Amino acid sequence: MMARKVLVAMSGGVDSSVAAAMLVSQGWEVLGVTLKLWPAVAPDGSLGSPAAVEEARRSAGHLGIPHQVLDVSEDFRRHVVEPFIADYRRGRTPNPCVLCNERIKFGVLFSLASELAASRLATGHYARVGTDPEAGIYRLLRARDADKDQTYVLYRLGQGELERVVWPLGGLKKTEVRDLARSLGWRLADKPESQEICFVGECGYRQFLRAAIPDALREGPIYHIRGELLGYHRGLPLYTVGQRRGLGLAWPQPLYVVRLDPERNAVVVGSRDDLACGGLVATRVNFIPFSELPGPLQVTVKVRYGRDEYPALIRPVPAPCGYAGPAVAAVFERPVRAVAPGQAAVFYRGEEVIGGGTIHSALDANGKSMEGAEQGHPDRGEVDVADGG
Repeated sequence: MMARKVLVAMSGGVDSSVAAAMLVSQGWEVLGVTLKLWPAVAPDGSLGSPAAVEEARRSAGHLGIPHQVLDVSEDFRRHVVEPFIADYRRGRTPNPCVLCNERIKFGVLFSLASELAASRLATGHYARVGTDPEAGIYRLLRARDADKDQTYVLYRLGQGELERVVWPLGGLKKTEVRDLARSLGWRLADKPESQEICFVGECGYRQFLRAAIPDALREGPIYHIRGELLGYHRGLPLYTVGQRRGLGLAWPQPLYVVRLDPERNAVVVGSRDDLACGGLVATRVNFIPFSELPGPLQVTVKVRYGRDEYPALIRPVPAPCGYAGPAVAAVFERPVRAVAPGQAAVFYRGEEVIGGGTIHSALDANGKSMEGAEQGHPDRGEVDVADGG
């Protein structure tokens, strides 16, 4: 029986509920679990709120499977929310879903699965696992539904996790998932999807940061990339690279946030062309089909969640000062706009995810760091990543 027992993470949404239903229909012994991630309840009823727990419990009852609630709010606060806030303090733009999947949804739940003698863990993610019998490895593959593919936030999984994970929705379109829910008579079939960070909810991340770190929302200068003082911002964490709206500046041409400078508490703005990057350096890199990058490799790169990706050559480089572990530089075939430090850079080869890391810095066309690159700034970004700077 152990080989057919699976623990299913059930959030109360349509995806995880349908995933559980599919596994029941396939003959698995299914155990449902709902994670309570955050003590505050988001307006959309997420994060293990009473409404979400009740919906998950109702789905489990319809399927005739056992269900439990696991309070991991302290782990979630420590491993996801606090790093999210710390990154914004440092002028970075984090993606908390990457850490949540690594540390909570798969870290905590794989441990629980072992405790319950379940050989597999299933979630409602849109992704697929492939196998390479000759190499004896597992591969992380894109979902069939390109609009719902979630491999961007799953790149930190390794061989041990891919061996045990089950993603029933990986081969389905979202419309097919909703149709399955309707066929079961579930009212959640047409439940709308939240577009915000889960613990932030409908109030938005800026309002969340205003409440979480009011001391960090200090007024500071806004400089043009040429060095001119144009005005003042309302707090560095409220801005992100590529932002155009809400700058409050009068200028003949549209202005965009080019970079954030926490040392000077400054926002640097410029034209759309000033957002163009020749590459990036990523730290805390994880590779899935191999332990380390043996040499240059042609890939496509996603620098933010979504469908856009860019051809690039990646190569190993020394980790920047203050960082441990593997680092890579990615050089784009064509300039890419708005590469934001703190976001994930994920590397693809066709349908396969090769790996990814956290964007440390953007590079200009000459492979130099763009940090401090505006005129009049003493650093001017003259550090070559090949020197590990």
